[in-house]
Amino acid sequence: MDRYRVKPGDQVDPSQWDPNETGGFIGEKKEAKDALEALNDRLEELQELLYAQGKHKVLVVLQAMDSGGKDGTIRHVFEGVNPQGVKVASFKVPTKEELAHDYLWRVHKRTPGKGEIVIFNRSHYEDVLVVRVHNLVPAEVWGRRYEHINQFERLLADEGTTILKFYLHIDLVEQKERFQARLDNPQKHWKFSLGDLEERMLWPEYTRAYQDVLNKTSTEWAPWYIVPANRKWYRNYVIASILVETLDGLDMHYPQQEEDLSGVVIE
Repeated sequence: MDRYRVKPGDQVDPSQWDPNETGGFIGEKKEAKDALEALNDRLEELQELLYAQGKHKVLVVLQAMDSGGKDGTIRHVFEGVNPQGVKVASFKVPTKEELAHDYLWRVHKRTPGKGEIVIFNRSHYEDVLVVRVHNLVPAEVWGRRYEHINQFERLLADEGTTILKFYLHIDLVEQKERFQARLDNPQKHWKFSLGDLEERMLWPEYTRAYQDVLNKTSTEWAPWYIVPANRKWYRNYVIASILVETLDGLDMHYPQQEEDLSGVVIE
């Protein structure tokens, strides 16, 4: 999975990455789903171990174009994990109180504590994406934020947070199909708005904004992964694989019981 990682200093163009890639599965959806099931089981074990040990903190950042699959990723990759130790934070239009503070104020308080996995469904990166594309602040303002974000994430990492950032990469054709599926199903209308079509017209601007995000903020302590996401089943497999590999690498252990329980008899 390291081939999807953006190395620090790399200059990548997401439009040159194939969103239809399916790795070694060559389109074998069932094979990938079976592998994902095994990864789900392992992730459940690792999440319980993370929570029990209460030492490590894990932050997962999900970013994508509209309909890119952030909700589906959370639903399928984290299926079966204990909700006591996993939280999802979504960042929508800032409130009046949030706008009265710096743009990272509302983000910092949602980061994980010891033993927790926190998933950002959108994130602080909206302040160099939406803000940039819609000219909500001058370029000299959002232009400084890449370094702010790098240092913010460095602070989190130095304090024990493992950070994984995933850009779910789809193309215009796939987005059109997903939008159409929402329109065709009345039960999915709540997930669609006319504003989505206006955002779709800004696809080139968003692509350039994401390119700068990937090139300027993928670091050793907070790497970006460009995940091929046209095929949902492969997207889930890639993210689950990276999560399991990363958590396995933390070398976690269940805490030792301080009391001697060898002679305990429960009557």
